[in-house]
Order: sequence, then structure tokens, then C-alpha cells
Amino acid sequence: MTLVKAQARRAVRSVSRTYGRWTAGSRLAPDFLIVGAQRCGTTSLFKTLSQHPAVLPAVYHKGVHYFDTGYDRGMDWYLGHFPTVRRAEAVRAQVGVRGVTGESSPYYMFHPLAGERIAKDLPGVRLLVLLRDPVERAYSAHTHEAARGFESEGFERALELEQERIAGERERLLADPTAHSHHFQHNAYLTRGQYVEQLERLESIFGRDRLHVIDADDFFAEPRPAFDAVCDFLGLPHWADISFGKHNARSRSPMDPALRTRLEEHFAPYDERLSTWWGRVPSWRR
Repeated sequence: MTLVKAQARRAVRSVSRTYGRWTAGSRLAPDFLIVGAQRCGTTSLFKTLSQHPAVLPAVYHKGVHYFDTGYDRGMDWYLGHFPTVRRAEAVRAQVGVRGVTGESSPYYMFHPLAGERIAKDLPGVRLLVLLRDPVERAYSAHTHEAARGFESEGFERALELEQERIAGERERLLADPTAHSHHFQHNAYLTRGQYVEQLERLESIFGRDRLHVIDADDFFAEPRPAFDAVCDFLGLPHWADISFGKHNARSRSPMDPALRTRLEEHFAPYDERLSTWWGRVPSWRR
């Protein structure tokens, strides 16, 4: 994309968002949020869900990042990203249910204030969570952040620096709702893979019945039953005409076997707790 085209697209989006803010009162609030985990297939699930005729996705892009890094913009700004109530009602004639909408911002699951903000502003929303092997997630996240210019260190060095980088950052974010933390958002490779800690926190805020957790490896290996379960959770009819695929993947070199073993040992107690919480053994521990 040329610079001129990129600038033109940004200008169109800016005008559209302004219009969206002005018409916030006629727009849907999200029925669902894909809250994480990062690099676990959230883009793929969002694109798959968006094919369902009853799903009206957020406009412009999958992730609005309102409840983590954009909360100061206000609820009207947020609602301006979603389709109108009239559009949702029009879906009923085609599918038999009102259209639903949502977005996917995988920092929501990890950000220490996002859960409470979501519960306050979207009291009926349902949360979708995808999980994958946390060792692979960490390596994938490092590759992703390096490609985006948010990481300058190699993988092993970044892991060594993690605790120093994020020390006190969660407390700082809790103390100052306007604060942002580069390292907490982009460089918490191991901490973000300690899934059970985040799930327990979400459960304490929303209750178990508003959380639906998906094993990403199972989803990609056999997507139809996993997708139908998502439809059941969201109250949508099963739909046959859905194309499944992987999106937003990045290639990377093989991980050093000794490092992999060390990371598997690091995650073992968290995965054991996860199995108990989830009531099933995750695919990477079977």
C-alpha cells in the first residue's frame, strides 16, 4: 500500500469513526469479546465467526482495544465501531435470530483493569478465550513483537529480561488507569502463558457461565465441533457454509530442544492448575 493510499484510508476511518460516535445511540453494544490469549488463534476465530450470517463484526478491524489502551476515549467512541441496531434486526429475517456483534482484542485477558471495565460497561457480554501450548505461544509472541518493532532482543535474552521489564508494571497500571506499559503489553512472554491466573481472575468477575474456553490445537485440528460449540455459547444456529483456516501466522526457526524442555518445566504447575480449573487436560499435555 502506498503512503498516499494509507493516508487516505486513515482519513476515511477517522471520518467514519466520528460519524459512528455521533450515532452511538443507535448502535449495538458487543454481545461477545474474544479476549485472548495473544497468538492463540484469535484472528482465525474472529474471521471464522465473521462468516456466520448472524455475526456483524466490528467495523474497520477486529480489535478495538478500548478496554485496555483506549478507555479514555469514552463509550460513544467505542460503540461507534459497531453496526446499527437496525442492521441487527434485519438479520432476523434471514437467520431467525437477531444479529450479534463483537470484537477481538487479546490484551483484554491480560490487562489488569480490562476485566472490571468490561463488566461495568457490558454487563451481559460473553467472553471467548483461546489457549495453545504456552511454550509455542511465547515463541510465537516474541517473533510477532520483533516483527512489529516492539522487541529488540533475541528470544532467550528476552525471557531473561522479562521479570525485570515487567516488575511493578501491573501495580502501576492498577494505580493509574491512564497509564500504558510497553513491556507489560508486548514483552510478557512467559507471564501471559500462565493462563490459569488470568482465567481465575475473569471467572471471579464474570462467573464461569459467561466464559467459553477453546483449545486452539483442537480447533485447528477439528474445527467444526469447536465452532459449533462457540455458536451454542453465543446462541447462534449452526451454519454449514463456513470456511476454516489459519490466519496471521508467522514462520520462525525451530526452538532449541533444551530451552523447550526448560519452558515446559516452567509451565507444568500452571498447566496442572489449568487442567483442574478447566476440567480437561489441554492438548499440549496429553
